Amino acid sequence: MNIQERKRNKTKNTASSQMENGEYLLPVRTPKGDGKNILLLFFLYTLQGIPLGLSSAIPMILQNRGVSYKQQAEFSFVSWPFSLKLLWAPIVDSIYSTRIGRRKTWLIPTQYMIGAFMLLLSNHVNQWLGDDGNSPNIEILTLLFFSLNFLAATQDIAVDGWALTMLHKDNVGHASTCNSVGQTTGFFLSYVVFMALESSTFCNQYLRSIPQDEGIITLSGFLYFWGLVFLVTTTIVGLLKKEVEPQGQEGFEPERDIKSAYLSLKDILKLPPIQTLVLILLTCKIGFSSTDSLMALKLVEAGIPKEKLGLMAIPLIPLQVALPLVIAKYTTGPKPLDVFLKAMPYRIGFGFIAAFLVWITPVLVPEASDGLPFLYIVFLISCYALHQVCVYCMFVAQMAFYAKVSDSSVGGTYMTLLNTVSNLGGNWPAMLALYFVDPLTWKRCDGGPESLDNACRNTIEKDLCISKGGQCTTVLDGFYIETVICIVVGYLWYLWGAKKLRNIQGLSENSWKLKVNKKSGKN
Repeated sequence: MNIQERKRNKTKNTASSQMENGEYLLPVRTPKGDGKNILLLFFLYTLQGIPLGLSSAIPMILQNRGVSYKQQAEFSFVSWPFSLKLLWAPIVDSIYSTRIGRRKTWLIPTQYMIGAFMLLLSNHVNQWLGDDGNSPNIEILTLLFFSLNFLAATQDIAVDGWALTMLHKDNVGHASTCNSVGQTTGFFLSYVVFMALESSTFCNQYLRSIPQDEGIITLSGFLYFWGLVFLVTTTIVGLLKKEVEPQGQEGFEPERDIKSAYLSLKDILKLPPIQTLVLILLTCKIGFSSTDSLMALKLVEAGIPKEKLGLMAIPLIPLQVALPLVIAKYTTGPKPLDVFLKAMPYRIGFGFIAAFLVWITPVLVPEASDGLPFLYIVFLISCYALHQVCVYCMFVAQMAFYAKVSDSSVGGTYMTLLNTVSNLGGNWPAMLALYFVDPLTWKRCDGGPESLDNACRNTIEKDLCISKGGQCTTVLDGFYIETVICIVVGYLWYLWGAKKLRNIQGLSENSWKLKVNKKSGKN
C-alpha cells in the first residue's frame, strides 16, 4: 500500500521544533498521549487486511476445484479497487457531514457494509465455491469480492485521512507503522492462519488427536465471525470515538473541493517527466508477471497443500521486516532508482528458478500425508527469500524516488497518483498471464480413440476424452512458455527502460513541480 509514504510526504516538516501558542515545543518521539489512538488505528488497519487476505486465499481454494486459469484471471480482478482508489479518493476527502465527522462519515457506513457483505458471503459462499457438486460460480465470487475490496479501499482512504488528524502532529509518523503492521496482521490472519485452520489435513496432523473431515474452521464460519466483528466494533467506534478536526495546524493539507482535486491530477499528468514515468511504471512488471501471478498456483497444482504453502511465509516475516530498513540506507541519496535498476535483472531472471521449482515439484513432493522433504522445504523457502529481496529492493527504491520528486504543494495527491499507476502496472500483466496460460498449454488424450489424441483443448474435449476411456495429459505447460516470453520481453524492456529511468532520475526537482500561475498564485 502507499499510505505511509503519503503521510511522510505530508508531515516531513513537522519533526523539527515548532512554536505553538507562544510555547517552544521539542519534537515528540514517543506515542505518549496517543496510545489509545494508535491502538485504534492499528485495529482499523488490521480490519482492512482481512478482505485482502481472503482475496488471496480464495484462488488457492479454487485451484483444487477444477477452476481454469482463465477463471483465475477473472477472479484476479478483485484486487483492482486498491489500484484505482485515486479515482474516488477526492470524493471521500471532500464530501462529508460536519455533524458526524469528516472521516467517520465514510468509515462507519463503509465498515457496516463490509460486515454485511461478509455475512451475506458466509451464507452462500460454499454454494458459490461448488461444494454442492456444481462448478464454482466465478462471476458471483468476483462481483462480491470486488465489492468487498472496493469498500475496503474506501475504508483505507478514510482511515488514512483520519490518521493524520487523530494523532498529535508530532506522532503522525506512527500512523505508517500502524498501517504496515496492521495490514500485515490482518492479511496473516485471513490468509496464513485461515488456510492452516481450514485444512483438515493440517488440523488432523498437528492439532487433533481424532481425525475429522473438516478443519477447525470453515470459510463460511470465518466470514460470519469477521462480519460480526466489523458490525460490533464499528458500532463501538461510532458511539465512543469522537472525531476532532484540527484547525490551523501546521503539516496538514488544507481542504479542497472535488474540482480542484481532480484538476491537480490533470496538471500532474501533463508534466513530461510524469508521462515518461507513467509509461515506465505501466510496463516495467511484464518481465516477471508470469512468476508473480502463477508460481504459487502451479505449486498447489503440482501437489503442495495450500495451507503448507501459506505457512512458508512465516519464516520470511523477519526478513520482510528487516529488508526495508537495510535497503533504505541505499535509497536515501540522489539516485534511489539505482537500486531498482540493479535488482530488476535478478527479479526477471528469477523466472528461470521459478520454472525449475515448478518442474521438479511433482517429482520431489510425495503425497501430502507423507510430508514435504526437508531439502525441498529449504530450497522453496530460499527461493521465496531471494524473490522477496528483489521485490523489496525495487519497492523501497521506487517509494524513495516518489517521495523525492513529489510536489508537496499538492499534498498526498502526487504520491498517491504514482502509487496508483505502479499498482496498475502490476495488475494488468498479471491478469493477462493468468488468462493465457490455458491457451498456451498443450495437452493430449492418452488411452482414448486415436481421433481424440489432440482433443483436450477445453472442458468439453476433456470430458469427451474421459468418457471414451482416455486421460488428458499435459505435454507442455503454458506456464513455461509464458515464463520464457516474459523473461525475453523483460530483458528487452530493461535495455530500453534503464536508460529512460536514468534520464528522468537526473532531472532537476523543478522538472517535477507544477507550474504556478503568477496572476493568481495558484497551481
